[in-house]
Amino acid sequence: MATILVIDDSRTDRRLIAQALAAHTILEAADGDNGMATARQAHPDLIILDVVMPRKNGFQICRELRRGSETAGIPIIILTTKDQPTDREWALRQGASAYMSKPFTDEELLSLVGRYV
Repeated sequence: MATILVIDDSRTDRRLIAQALAAHTILEAADGDNGMATARQAHPDLIILDVVMPRKNGFQICRELRRGSETAGIPIIILTTKDQPTDREWALRQGASAYMSKPFTDEELLSLVGRYV
């Protein structure tokens, strides 16, 4: 069982992700600042990160996580409604390990998460 941090401003999406990954310990953050603090404190095995959020977007958060000595090695899956090739490319340039578009199926998410935990 892995510890997975889900950073997403949508309570519904956090709940859906947590249900799909019920075999793991799920930590949640509703914004980037809380997500960064939780990542530094809890050292999760994986971070699932939305892009479209208030104040800081997921690309900015991903970049900050990669720059932090405590969080640089944590795999990051970007899970977002943004599905353009340029969004995917930009996420990978910011340090994301993988990219998945919403909506997703439980099987798709489990398969992707299984590559990292």
